Amino acid sequence: MKAEFSPELWEPRTEIGKAVKEGKITQLSDILRRGYRILEPEIVDVLVPNLQQELLHLKLVQKMHKSGRRSKYWALVAVGNGDGFVGVGEKKSKEVATAISKAARAAKQNIIEVRRGCGSWECGCGQPHSVPLKVKGKSGSVEITLIPAPRGLGLVAPELSKKILRLAGIKDVWTLSRGSTKTRVNLAYATLEALRQTMKVSIPERR
Repeated sequence: MKAEFSPELWEPRTEIGKAVKEGKITQLSDILRRGYRILEPEIVDVLVPNLQQELLHLKLVQKMHKSGRRSKYWALVAVGNGDGFVGVGEKKSKEVATAISKAARAAKQNIIEVRRGCGSWECGCGQPHSVPLKVKGKSGSVEITLIPAPRGLGLVAPELSKKILRLAGIKDVWTLSRGSTKTRVNLAYATLEALRQTMKVSIPERR
């Protein structure tokens, strides 16, 4: 599902946003690799126009107040282009559509770049279909390990992690998970953190 966006109507408020609208920055990688924070989700909309979003979880949360019980919807959303960029975000709102929209905006502000490769000794095709090497991610009590898999295996992972991996452009991977994986938000952020590690670790050269 794509979110509608009109670049002509966007009035950037940050220096990076202005540089993007003026065409001085044309690649999202340039922003992420320099460690800049994305404060305007419109930056991602401009630089990654084919971004897709996926609703990972939606639930009704209630809180007691002196004026009575208050209810809000909590949404967990992932965004990605299926080609090396993915993000996860969560937000609450009284309306379902608003909660999803706000979570999608948060996911864009939390987007990361993912390095893909063919790290499986069983494959060696050289195509970017899996992770380049084993990486781990942790959030709360949940820890997940992504292990390179041969081409054609598919995603051997929890369903929620599969959605995030697909949005990142990962087609084949084995996973090992520990902790309370039923806690969706922790599983989502642990998966995102594991993917983040693909850009932080050095890849040994093959001889």
